[in-house]
Amino acid sequence: MPFQHPEEIGYGYVIERYVTRKDSDHPRYRDLQSGRALRPGWLHAERFTRHLIDDAATITDAELEALLGYEWRSRLTAAWLIGVGGRTTFRERIEDLLLASEFCFSGSAYCFALARFGTHADAEILASYLDRYLPRTDLRYDQPAALGALLRLDAHLGTHRADHFTQPGGLWDQWVNALAHLRADPAYTPAELRRWKDSQCDFADGWSRS
Repeated sequence: MPFQHPEEIGYGYVIERYVTRKDSDHPRYRDLQSGRALRPGWLHAERFTRHLIDDAATITDAELEALLGYEWRSRLTAAWLIGVGGRTTFRERIEDLLLASEFCFSGSAYCFALARFGTHADAEILASYLDRYLPRTDLRYDQPAALGALLRLDAHLGTHRADHFTQPGGLWDQWVNALAHLRADPAYTPAELRRWKDSQCDFADGWSRS
């Protein structure tokens, strides 16, 4: 599907309303990408989370589609809104975008949405992504986010899909070892990847409850 600016289909306002709106000193997509909302003591946390919850509840499916049909910033924002809002009707759309990996950065948000949905179907999508992209040690897409999400779902569903990737000398080790500077980086251990995904999802659970 060709990329379209939302204004081409009558939704030009969605970029300013949802993607570049400022709840802090940065546009929303940058706050989402950086993960600063999870940092204790962030000055703008209350306003940021309140607006995000509100938008996740009120954005229409057509507006989400307009964002998903454009570039990485809009796709990242849309996927977060889908995940926070639990819009499981977008599961297949998220699957298609994740497996296509057309842009950097946005894939981590797709993984967040799938982790939030929390079903066996979502785990299968993440496993399919890792089956496709972990053997590609020359490509650095969203493998860490996908593995963290799959590990979270394994823990919640009582499954072991991630074992195939994390066994010693397996696909995850091969992917990490392909770049020397990642080998000793604790951020790329399976335990840390799951901790980060847990932090995102548990925080989003708290937003939803409040």
